[in-house]
Amino acid sequence: MDDNHEKSPGSMRFKSVLQVDVPKGRDGKHKQIITQLLSDLEQLDKGSALQVPLTELPDTKENIRSALSRAASQRKLSIATSSNDEFLFVWKTGEAS
Repeated sequence: MDDNHEKSPGSMRFKSVLQVDVPKGRDGKHKQIITQLLSDLEQLDKGSALQVPLTELPDTKENIRSALSRAASQRKLSIATSSNDEFLFVWKTGEAS
């Protein structure tokens, strides 16, 4: 190991921060679209689905679907998705366990 990278016993390699300064939750690149989709889902009538044009998604439908699934799970919201060449469809399936 290079002498410049060696630390004395007990010294920390990484900087410490107060827990109150640690971000809580993900504010990733999909936050805006995921927040909008979840808001729309909460207002959705039973038996209906959101029809989202793929051209309005800021990333691939697979990445949006994954981000939406994670966010819905955090809210204990059970959802399902489907898609075709033009749209991503999203609907509530009931409460997650």
